[in-house]
Amino acid sequence: MGTLLTPSYSVSLVALSYFISVAGSFIALLSAHRIVGPGGRINWYHAATAGLALGGVGVWAMHFIGMLALQLHVGVSYSMFETLISLIAAAVATAIALAYVAAAPRSIVRLGLAGFLLGMGVVVMHYLGMFGMRFGGFIDWSYSIIGLSMLIAVVVATVALWLAFNTRTSVMRVLAAGVMGAAVCSMHYTGMAAASFICTTTTPHKIPSGLAVVSALQLPGWVLMFSMAALFILALDQFVRYTAE
Repeated sequence: MGTLLTPSYSVSLVALSYFISVAGSFIALLSAHRIVGPGGRINWYHAATAGLALGGVGVWAMHFIGMLALQLHVGVSYSMFETLISLIAAAVATAIALAYVAAAPRSIVRLGLAGFLLGMGVVVMHYLGMFGMRFGGFIDWSYSIIGLSMLIAVVVATVALWLAFNTRTSVMRVLAAGVMGAAVCSMHYTGMAAASFICTTTTPHKIPSGLAVVSALQLPGWVLMFSMAALFILALDQFVRYTAE
């Protein structure tokens, strides 16, 4: 038994999570059309770039900023093991899905399979990231809402892959990135709605500690530094390549 916590959200951090998702999505859209190189060969550098932009920034960084937006009024920390594994899962699944769709011949079946792969990658990333959360209690899950979040993730991933290869102008990519950002956020916050946080400790404000465990007070700096550094490097790379074309 324990006390059911009543979560609330910081509106400014929710808005920031959306902005990060849109920025990562936009860079991924810029990079996606370069995945197929001369002779129809897959350029794995651009696949990895798009995967890091969409999976690493647009999904993973958005997830943890969204987690920071969650106000539980208890001490919270995160295991870096699950946190880093979730980053790798998101980036690798995204890169593989983009490369698979980019390879000829393109078809609805190929898009659907890649969308399922990417969607499940996002699901694994989200719930693995949640599994790495530490606080004085446990999470009681609604499996019906988890199922809904999985469905949303697959639909979102499929739409994202379609947009990645069907946007040609900068204006369309900006609009598409806005749509993708909203879709990714909808999956995340639906997944969050599946969680009921139960506090079982008599010292709820004590921050859990341990090997490779980072306080939620420290995590924002690390996530934001990763996001800004990745966005800057990826954007610079795309700008240089665009001007060279």
